[in-house]
Amino acid sequence: MPLEIARLLLGLLIAAYHRRIADFIMERERSLVLTMRERGVPLPAAIGTEAARNLYFGVGIFVVLVEFLRIYQLLQ
Repeated sequence: MPLEIARLLLGLLIAAYHRRIADFIMERERSLVLTMRERGVPLPAAIGTEAARNLYFGVGIFVVLVEFLRIYQLLQ
């Protein structure tokens, strides 16, 4: 049960800080794409900032919903 609660809190934190997480990951991804292109490896452009923010928010909410379901099943 403590593990499920920790996962639930992790999902809430991801959903709460999805903008900061997405901005950090997008910054790293863009620098990686530029570095690889300089070395001759053609990579597609990174996804947009808003799309990344929506993606991380969705992941956080998905984790929360799955953990609510798991906790509900454990209590039954």
